[in-house]
Amino acid sequence: MLKRIFAEPLFHFLLAALAIFAVYGFLNRGAASGQDEVLVTPARIEQLAGLFAKSRQRPPTAQELKGLIDDHVAEEIYYREALARGLDKDDATIRRRMRLKMDYLEEAETATLTPTDAQLEAYLKRNAAAYEIDPQYAFQQIYFSPRERGMKIDADAEALLAEIKAKPSADASRLGDDTLLPFETPLTSREEIARIFGQAFADALAGAPVGAWAGPFVSTYGLHLARIGEKTPGRAPTLDEARAALTRDWTNEERKRLHAERFADLLKRYKVTIQLPPEPAGK
Repeated sequence: MLKRIFAEPLFHFLLAALAIFAVYGFLNRGAASGQDEVLVTPARIEQLAGLFAKSRQRPPTAQELKGLIDDHVAEEIYYREALARGLDKDDATIRRRMRLKMDYLEEAETATLTPTDAQLEAYLKRNAAAYEIDPQYAFQQIYFSPRERGMKIDADAEALLAEIKAKPSADASRLGDDTLLPFETPLTSREEIARIFGQAFADALAGAPVGAWAGPFVSTYGLHLARIGEKTPGRAPTLDEARAALTRDWTNEERKRLHAERFADLLKRYKVTIQLPPEPAGK
């Protein structure tokens, strides 16, 4: 990218000017004693040119590059002068930006955290309940609408339950009230059932028998009779089943732990005094 810039005559003029300034500075180094040095390195120039090229989709001309360097020098001088005058003090925006930079540094240091299988196993053991695989149920349901049934809804559901228990060969899919809810639900986790039918219905299925109609059970929509066809109990996951979630959560916890440790170390270097305002008179 810089080859094109280096080939331009204006760039060579810039180099010559810089060389003259350098010789002048060397010959007058005694007179310049006590001055701060603003050093613009080749790496910094390349960075300035790279940022320009990224935003403009082309490399800067020699004149534009000189402008970038001049602006960088001006920015550095004004920044140092502002610090010397204490303009950074008690500025909430600057304080927040500096804290964010410290946070970014910590994030970069912890970005490569990679747990071993032993660490994940130990983390899973400590937090087993959070990763337990939900029980699953496959079931059929008959719906009773509160709008259609009104005050008779409980009696109607009880009567139909007795009827289908007495006549198990009846086509249950034709019974009950119309609904967009499926008559038959394949093996589904209790969490998902709770999301669709409501927590009370999901909890009721946990205690229902397999292979027999039971109820009525309350859902978000009304009442239901339900027959569980298959039930799988909840269980602890294997390491491979929970690896992605474990890695994410372990990493987050480890970052928080390291952050707390590092801040505790920094805190030891400071004496913190908190002066509370006086309580209002009369309290």
